[in-house]
Amino acid sequence: MATKMTINGVSTCQSAGTENYEKFQTGIGRRKRTLVQYDYRHTDGELFSCVKPTLDECRAARDKWLTAKERKEEKR
Repeated sequence: MATKMTINGVSTCQSAGTENYEKFQTGIGRRKRTLVQYDYRHTDGELFSCVKPTLDECRAARDKWLTAKERKEEKR
């Protein structure tokens, strides 16, 4: 599968606070599913990546990850 999101297996999402996403299909014959691969580079440089059926679900997962990350940092 050709992808614009990785070069040699490394995410192209390098700038802090940016997101990349692309849709792709998986499956055989009529059982194809469209999924979204999503990468988000946080302002501290950490990469969040997921695959979900829609972009909205990816962004919801990112928001949940950010909330958990903020709580973890507050405990320090």
